[in-house]
Amino acid sequence: MTKRTEGMCYLAAFMACVPIANWMIGNVGTTCVPDGPCLIAVAPGLMAPSGVLMIGLALVLRDLVQRRLGRLWVTVAILAGAALSAGLAPPALVLASGTAFLLSEFADFAVYTPLQERRLILAVVLSSLVGLVIDSIVFLWLAFGSLDFLAGQIVGKTWMVLLAIPFIGWLRRVEAGRQLERSV
Repeated sequence: MTKRTEGMCYLAAFMACVPIANWMIGNVGTTCVPDGPCLIAVAPGLMAPSGVLMIGLALVLRDLVQRRLGRLWVTVAILAGAALSAGLAPPALVLASGTAFLLSEFADFAVYTPLQERRLILAVVLSSLVGLVIDSIVFLWLAFGSLDFLAGQIVGKTWMVLLAIPFIGWLRRVEAGRQLERSV
């Protein structure tokens, strides 16, 4: 698979994350709060809106899109992902998630970009952590006027980032192998 094809796969998955997360918040969960989100357990005794897992994944995918396709594609994808959510969720939720997504993804972008050439796994982890905290605070405040689920949001998104580390490590090893082959 070429870098461009791989990047396009990451791009499609990345752009789908926000609309899927918005749909999940209203439709998937072990408990649904009246006039609030559907919740899932992210740790013993800790609940979060169900879309949390998709947003954690989006933070990692954003970094992979940049790695394969560049910063311009990431910027377009951030805007497109936010716009796609408009058809799948109530307007207040779309505004909250779109704003949170834009702010967190651009923060993720700012941290990831200078680090990614030297330390890919560190870049993905640190940029995702910055992004997930910003996303969680902005989303919860705008969507629900409260930070009641902040700990759950952070834990749920962090799970997704941690689960992605083996894949990022494998990707880095594949890239190193390709570079070695080209130099021989």
